[in-house]
Amino acid sequence: MLTTDFYPGAPNWLDLGSPDTEASADFYGSVFGWTFQSAGPDSGGYGFFQQSGKTVAALGPLTEAGARSAWTIYFHAPDADAAAQKVREHGGTVRVEPDDVFDFGRMAAFTDPGGARFAIWQPGKTIGLDVVNEPGSLGWTELYVPDPSAVRDFYTTLFGWTIKEVPFGGGMTYVLASTAEGKEPDVAGIMPLQEGDTPHWLPYIEVSDTDATLVRVDASGGTVLMPAMDVEGVGRFAVCADPHGARFAVITSSET
Repeated sequence: MLTTDFYPGAPNWLDLGSPDTEASADFYGSVFGWTFQSAGPDSGGYGFFQQSGKTVAALGPLTEAGARSAWTIYFHAPDADAAAQKVREHGGTVRVEPDDVFDFGRMAAFTDPGGARFAIWQPGKTIGLDVVNEPGSLGWTELYVPDPSAVRDFYTTLFGWTIKEVPFGGGMTYVLASTAEGKEPDVAGIMPLQEGDTPHWLPYIEVSDTDATLVRVDASGGTVLMPAMDVEGVGRFAVCADPHGARFAVITSSET
């Protein structure tokens, strides 16, 4: 379960790069009821998705050459520069060098050895998202790479994660990652990539009703990539894409 304690190695930020931020704000407003709040005239079009006045994600224009619309998950790193050095030393790629975002924090963007893109956030004035794990906010993160075992050492070295395997229906095994402190037991899952797909990190948005959310996705111009399914002890979830192709999942978690 994610929390806003944001221990090192835990997801602490989420943003969307879009070729049309106004259209994206409209789409996610229709699907999740989010409102968009600009970060100001010096932000380059960047701003915040909010729910009841609390930031649940962010949105900005595409800035990297050749980038396509996608959600980016950020993980808490106490030292962005040290993290970038570890990425270089352990087979990853530094796509965006560590840089200060005014006095809010310091960020960098990487690609792991399996080809999946992600980022880090070293907190300054902004520690992370205002809310997670509630309807309309980030509820889970999941990595899809060709060979999950090939990236374990990379992430455990970078974030100090503890990795464990748990049964996951149909004889499958699910790989769970937790922070080094063990205070936030589960922060991410790692899954084998389906044939023909591209490596990626997938954010899950918690919702009160997965099926009703999928109706809004379809009505707003999005696509349901994987229909809703139930997993005992986990919940009901589905995978979607927005009108520009950015993937996200929705989940109604089981009560525990």
